[in-house]
Amino acid sequence: MSGRKKLCMALLVVFLVNILVICFIQSAEAAPYKRGSTGSVVSQIQTKLKAWGYYSSGVDGVYGSKTEAAVKSFQKKNGLTADGVAGSKTLAAMGINDTSGSAATSGSSDVALLARLISAEARGEPYAGQVAVGAVVLNRMEHPSFPNTMSGVIYQSGAFTCVTDGQFNQPVADSCYQAARDALNGSDPSGGAIYYFNPVTATSKWIWSRPLIVTIGKHRFCS
Repeated sequence: MSGRKKLCMALLVVFLVNILVICFIQSAEAAPYKRGSTGSVVSQIQTKLKAWGYYSSGVDGVYGSKTEAAVKSFQKKNGLTADGVAGSKTLAAMGINDTSGSAATSGSSDVALLARLISAEARGEPYAGQVAVGAVVLNRMEHPSFPNTMSGVIYQSGAFTCVTDGQFNQPVADSCYQAARDALNGSDPSGGAIYYFNPVTATSKWIWSRPLIVTIGKHRFCS
Protein backbone atom coordinates (compact mmCIF):
# COMPACT_ATOMS: atom_id res chain seq x y z
CA MET A 1 0.00 0.00 0.00
CA SER A 2 1.39 3.41 -0.98
CA GLY A 3 2.02 6.15 1.55
CA ARG A 4 -0.90 8.17 0.12
CA LYS A 5 -3.33 5.28 0.54
CA LYS A 6 -2.13 4.70 4.10
CA LEU A 7 -2.73 8.37 4.91
CA CYS A 8 -6.23 8.22 3.42
CA MET A 9 -7.03 5.10 5.43
CA ALA A 10 -5.73 6.72 8.61
CA LEU A 11 -7.85 9.82 8.02
CA LEU A 12 -10.90 7.64 7.36
CA VAL A 13 -10.37 5.76 10.62
CA VAL A 14 -10.04 9.05 12.54
CA PHE A 15 -13.22 10.35 10.90
CA LEU A 16 -15.19 7.21 11.80
CA VAL A 17 -13.92 7.28 15.39
CA ASN A 18 -15.04 10.91 15.73
CA ILE A 19 -18.49 10.01 14.43
CA LEU A 20 -18.77 7.16 16.93
CA VAL A 21 -17.69 9.42 19.80
CA ILE A 22 -20.28 12.05 18.85
CA CYS A 23 -23.01 9.39 18.66
CA PHE A 24 -21.97 8.01 22.03
CA ILE A 25 -22.07 11.43 23.67
CA GLN A 26 -25.49 12.17 22.22
CA SER A 27 -26.88 8.82 23.35
CA ALA A 28 -25.40 9.30 26.84
CA GLU A 29 -27.26 12.57 27.31
CA ALA A 30 -30.51 12.40 29.24
CA ALA A 31 -33.38 11.51 26.97
CA PRO A 32 -35.95 14.31 26.68
CA TYR A 33 -39.15 13.95 28.68
CA LYS A 34 -42.29 14.29 26.60
CA ARG A 35 -45.87 13.10 26.37
CA GLY A 36 -45.95 9.44 27.36
CA SER A 37 -42.88 9.56 29.61
CA THR A 38 -43.23 8.32 33.19
CA GLY A 39 -41.13 8.16 36.33
CA SER A 40 -39.69 10.15 39.19
CA VAL A 41 -38.25 12.94 37.03
CA VAL A 42 -41.69 13.55 35.52
CA SER A 43 -43.04 13.84 39.07
CA GLN A 44 -40.31 16.38 39.84
CA ILE A 45 -41.26 18.36 36.73
CA GLN A 46 -44.92 18.37 37.77
CA THR A 47 -44.09 19.37 41.35
CA LYS A 48 -41.95 22.29 40.21
CA LEU A 49 -44.53 23.49 37.69
CA LYS A 50 -47.32 23.17 40.25
CA ALA A 51 -45.37 25.21 42.81
CA TRP A 52 -44.81 27.94 40.20
CA GLY A 53 -48.45 28.03 39.11
CA TYR A 54 -48.09 26.48 35.65
CA TYR A 55 -49.72 23.16 36.52
CA SER A 56 -52.82 22.47 38.58
CA SER A 57 -53.42 18.74 38.19
CA GLY A 58 -52.15 15.87 40.34
CA VAL A 59 -48.53 14.84 40.62
CA ASP A 60 -48.71 11.32 39.22
CA GLY A 61 -45.42 10.88 37.36
CA VAL A 62 -47.20 10.60 34.00
CA TYR A 63 -46.33 13.13 31.27
CA GLY A 64 -49.76 13.80 29.80
CA SER A 65 -51.30 16.66 27.82
CA LYS A 66 -51.67 18.90 30.88
CA THR A 67 -48.03 18.44 31.82
CA GLU A 68 -47.03 19.16 28.23
CA ALA A 69 -49.10 22.38 28.20
CA ALA A 70 -47.58 23.46 31.52
CA VAL A 71 -44.06 22.83 30.20
CA LYS A 72 -44.85 24.95 27.14
CA SER A 73 -46.02 27.82 29.34
CA PHE A 74 -42.87 27.55 31.44
CA GLN A 75 -40.69 27.51 28.33
CA LYS A 76 -42.38 30.61 26.87
CA LYS A 77 -41.92 32.48 30.15
CA ASN A 78 -38.24 31.56 30.33
CA GLY A 79 -37.20 32.19 26.73
CA LEU A 80 -36.92 28.53 25.76
CA THR A 81 -38.24 26.75 22.67
CA ALA A 82 -41.88 26.17 23.54
CA ASP A 83 -42.25 22.62 22.25
CA GLY A 84 -43.60 21.02 25.43
CA VAL A 85 -40.60 18.70 25.61
CA ALA A 86 -38.47 18.80 28.77
CA GLY A 87 -34.96 18.41 27.38
CA SER A 88 -31.68 19.25 29.06
CA LYS A 89 -32.11 23.06 28.81
CA THR A 90 -35.64 22.99 30.19
CA LEU A 91 -34.66 20.64 33.03
CA ALA A 92 -31.70 22.90 33.87
CA ALA A 93 -33.99 25.95 33.92
CA MET A 94 -36.23 24.08 36.36
CA GLY A 95 -33.28 23.17 38.56
CA ILE A 96 -33.71 19.45 37.93
CA ASN A 97 -30.58 17.33 37.64
CA ASP A 98 -31.56 14.22 35.69
CA THR A 99 -29.02 11.47 36.29
CA SER A 100 -31.18 8.59 35.10
CA GLY A 101 -30.08 8.78 31.46
CA SER A 102 -33.53 7.74 30.24
CA ALA A 103 -37.15 8.72 30.45
CA ALA A 104 -37.93 5.73 32.63
CA THR A 105 -37.13 5.36 36.29
CA SER A 106 -33.82 3.57 36.77
CA GLY A 107 -32.00 2.21 39.80
CA SER A 108 -29.80 5.30 40.05
CA SER A 109 -32.75 7.69 39.90
CA ASP A 110 -34.55 5.64 42.59
CA VAL A 111 -31.55 6.10 44.88
CA ALA A 112 -31.40 9.83 44.14
CA LEU A 113 -35.13 10.36 44.72
CA LEU A 114 -35.25 8.31 47.92
CA ALA A 115 -32.08 9.98 49.23
CA ARG A 116 -33.64 13.41 48.66
CA LEU A 117 -36.73 12.41 50.64
CA ILE A 118 -34.64 10.92 53.45
CA SER A 119 -32.48 14.03 53.65
CA ALA A 120 -35.48 16.35 53.77
CA GLU A 121 -37.29 14.27 56.40
CA ALA A 122 -34.43 12.90 58.52
CA ARG A 123 -31.38 15.12 58.04
CA GLY A 124 -29.57 15.10 61.39
CA GLU A 125 -31.26 11.92 62.59
CA PRO A 126 -29.26 8.78 63.52
CA TYR A 127 -28.23 6.74 60.49
CA ALA A 128 -30.66 3.97 61.46
CA GLY A 129 -33.42 6.57 61.49
CA GLN A 130 -32.51 7.70 58.00
CA VAL A 131 -32.64 4.14 56.68
CA ALA A 132 -35.95 3.65 58.49
CA VAL A 133 -37.50 6.65 56.73
CA GLY A 134 -36.44 5.17 53.39
CA ALA A 135 -37.89 1.82 54.42
CA VAL A 136 -41.25 3.44 55.18
CA VAL A 137 -41.43 4.64 51.58
CA LEU A 138 -40.70 1.13 50.30
CA ASN A 139 -43.16 -0.42 52.77
CA ARG A 140 -45.86 1.90 51.48
CA MET A 141 -45.14 0.79 47.91
CA GLU A 142 -46.02 -2.77 48.98
CA HIS A 143 -49.11 -1.73 50.95
CA PRO A 144 -52.52 -1.69 49.20
CA SER A 145 -53.43 1.67 50.74
CA PHE A 146 -50.64 3.53 48.95
CA PRO A 147 -49.35 4.03 45.38
CA ASN A 148 -47.12 1.22 44.15
CA THR A 149 -44.33 3.39 42.75
CA MET A 150 -41.68 5.38 44.59
CA SER A 151 -42.57 8.66 42.94
CA GLY A 152 -46.26 7.97 43.59
CA VAL A 153 -45.64 7.43 47.31
CA ILE A 154 -43.32 10.42 47.73
CA TYR A 155 -45.43 12.86 45.74
CA GLN A 156 -48.79 11.64 47.06
CA SER A 157 -50.76 14.68 48.17
CA GLY A 158 -50.23 15.40 51.87
CA ALA A 159 -47.89 12.45 52.43
CA PHE A 160 -44.69 14.36 53.19
CA THR A 161 -44.67 18.03 54.17
CA CYS A 162 -41.11 18.43 52.91
CA VAL A 163 -42.38 18.19 49.32
CA THR A 164 -44.45 21.35 49.73
CA ASP A 165 -42.44 23.40 52.24
CA GLY A 166 -39.21 23.54 50.19
CA GLN A 167 -37.11 21.12 52.24
CA PHE A 168 -37.30 18.55 49.46
CA ASN A 169 -35.28 20.82 47.16
CA GLN A 170 -32.48 21.45 49.65
CA PRO A 171 -29.01 19.87 49.15
CA VAL A 172 -28.96 16.17 50.00
CA ALA A 173 -26.85 15.05 52.98
CA ASP A 174 -24.15 12.59 51.90
CA SER A 175 -25.21 9.89 54.38
CA CYS A 176 -28.68 9.80 52.87
CA TYR A 177 -27.47 8.29 49.62
CA GLN A 178 -26.10 5.27 51.46
CA ALA A 179 -29.22 5.15 53.63
CA ALA A 180 -31.30 5.00 50.45
CA ARG A 181 -29.16 2.18 49.06
CA ASP A 182 -29.44 0.24 52.32
CA ALA A 183 -33.22 0.62 52.36
CA LEU A 184 -33.47 -0.46 48.72
CA ASN A 185 -31.31 -3.48 49.56
CA GLY A 186 -33.80 -4.59 52.21
CA SER A 187 -32.64 -2.99 55.46
CA ASP A 188 -35.62 -1.94 57.58
CA PRO A 189 -34.91 -0.61 61.09
CA SER A 190 -38.54 0.55 61.22
CA GLY A 191 -39.78 -3.02 61.58
CA GLY A 192 -42.21 -2.74 58.69
CA ALA A 193 -43.65 0.68 59.57
CA ILE A 194 -45.78 2.60 57.09
CA TYR A 195 -45.97 5.79 59.20
CA TYR A 196 -43.60 7.86 61.30
CA PHE A 197 -43.85 11.20 63.06
CA ASN A 198 -42.05 13.52 65.43
CA PRO A 199 -43.98 13.55 68.73
CA VAL A 200 -42.70 17.05 69.54
CA THR A 201 -44.31 18.63 66.48
CA ALA A 202 -47.19 16.26 65.64
CA THR A 203 -50.65 17.78 66.14
CA SER A 204 -52.77 15.04 64.56
CA LYS A 205 -54.68 12.88 67.04
CA TRP A 206 -54.99 10.22 64.37
CA ILE A 207 -51.24 9.72 63.95
CA TRP A 208 -50.91 9.27 67.71
CA SER A 209 -53.44 6.44 67.46
CA ARG A 210 -51.18 4.37 65.20
CA PRO A 211 -49.58 1.37 66.96
CA LEU A 212 -45.95 2.11 67.84
CA ILE A 213 -43.31 -0.26 66.48
CA VAL A 214 -40.07 1.49 67.39
CA THR A 215 -38.65 4.90 68.25
CA ILE A 216 -35.44 5.97 66.51
CA GLY A 217 -34.04 9.38 67.26
CA LYS A 218 -36.87 11.93 67.17
CA HIS A 219 -39.24 9.74 65.15
CA ARG A 220 -41.86 7.24 66.24
CA PHE A 221 -42.37 4.53 63.59
CA CYS A 222 -45.84 3.02 63.47
CA SER A 223 -47.96 0.45 61.67
